[in-house]
Amino acid sequence: MTQNNASPVVVKEPLTASRLAFSMTWRLLLFLGCLLGIIGVSAGRWDLWNVWAYAVIYLAGMVAGTIVIVRTDPTLFQERMRPGPGGRDPRLRWLAIPLMLAHMVLAGLDVGRRHWSGEVSVVVQFLGLLILAGAMAMSTWAMSANRFFSSDARIQRDRGHYVVTGGPYQYVRHPGYVGAILMALGSPLALGSYVSALPMIAVALLIIRRLLIEETMLLAELEGYTDYAARVRYRLLPGIW
Repeated sequence: MTQNNASPVVVKEPLTASRLAFSMTWRLLLFLGCLLGIIGVSAGRWDLWNVWAYAVIYLAGMVAGTIVIVRTDPTLFQERMRPGPGGRDPRLRWLAIPLMLAHMVLAGLDVGRRHWSGEVSVVVQFLGLLILAGAMAMSTWAMSANRFFSSDARIQRDRGHYVVTGGPYQYVRHPGYVGAILMALGSPLALGSYVSALPMIAVALLIIRRLLIEETMLLAELEGYTDYAARVRYRLLPGIW
């Protein structure tokens, strides 16, 4: 009698629209709770209009992103939450989360108790909110064009990975990272705290590091990407880089 020691193949349960909505809802509520709670407690006050405006913009962006995922490919949500095998930079999220939490704590302390940044004008805060809205819009646009918009850098052979050239990808090669960097840089302005930009600058540098890792991988392993990179010359900023 022989024993089969092969590991069983794990088949992921299909992601239905209701499961997707539930999962997105609790994640969104968790983020908003952290945003409002951490900043409110750190600041010692709950009447900061720009923080509530930030929450509304983020809520609108996440709802739009959920609708886009449902229409583009519901399996994209699963890929973003739990990427498949072969990822090259799975630690980015775990490095970015404590930096974002530090950003919220510093922003709350700055605007509510310590006032390290002095009086940040309403115009600057509005500018930050506009940048934040633009960042959310850019990320949503990139997701709508790219069903391989994973949270890790990997060749998604299990999902039929191919080069995406439509939407914002006809202008820059990594529009999703454009949105992420804009959010990192706009968030301190929106919250009225220059001091809280320090951890977000670190987040932006981590995103650029991820971009370089992903670019190297795509050039080496994804069929057609070299030709695409020759046509679309810029990674993030048209005419610059």
